[in-house]
Amino acid sequence: MDLKLPPKPSQTSRGSLRWTAPVSFLAAIFLWWLITQLTDLPAFILPSPAEVAVRFWKAISDGNLLGNAAATLIEVLLGLLAGTSAAVVLAYAIAKSRLFDQLVSPYLVATQAIPIVAIAPLLVIWLGPGMRSKVLICALIVFFPVLVNTVVGLRAVPGPLHDLMGSLRATRAQTLRYLELPAALPILLGGLRIGATLSVIGAIVGELVGSNQGLGFLINVARGQYDTALVFVAVFTLILLALILYGIVAFAERKLLVWRDEKR
Repeated sequence: MDLKLPPKPSQTSRGSLRWTAPVSFLAAIFLWWLITQLTDLPAFILPSPAEVAVRFWKAISDGNLLGNAAATLIEVLLGLLAGTSAAVVLAYAIAKSRLFDQLVSPYLVATQAIPIVAIAPLLVIWLGPGMRSKVLICALIVFFPVLVNTVVGLRAVPGPLHDLMGSLRATRAQTLRYLELPAALPILLGGLRIGATLSVIGAIVGELVGSNQGLGFLINVARGQYDTALVFVAVFTLILLALILYGIVAFAERKLLVWRDEKR
């Protein structure tokens, strides 16, 4: 039986895929504009794309948007770093010790049954409305998906490879560096993709509960003033931040896992 490999995507098909996102974005903007024209809703209910664009430019000009976006971005990056670091360290201990896994896993699963929205007010009360509470909320929401993916990746390393490293008298640090970490990296980065987007949610939840800066604070102010266009501006900025973080992780994945593509 002759098996034929599927044809590689042509240059034309790749080019058409690049246009998919811009075309869909423009279609969504057009649909939004059409709804505002047909329904004739007031601006404080549903502003038009043009009104949001004008408000966006005004928020950038007075520095209000950039300052608050920078505050949220710092919280997100610090929370992502803290949550990922703690998750990787704990995941290694869980993957290596069955007893430790049985001790801590019930508590880790139980913490995930508590919505972050429920404990965010407590963290803001305990740590104050400053950056510390927002970073901790981001770290908590990032922690679990990265932890689970890292444990799965470490446990997926084949046993014969561990035997090979043992026959070469590799130390535990060498085994981690040359075998376990590269083997777990694809799954770990998959969890980091999820964590990168969730960290933005964590920062906003903390800012909505109580803060004096950030995009969540900007949303609260705009909501109180019935400035719906500014709410749209803040939400679109959040989407942009999440897309940038996701793109950075995807770029790192392509660079760090180039050996996987070469093997394919």
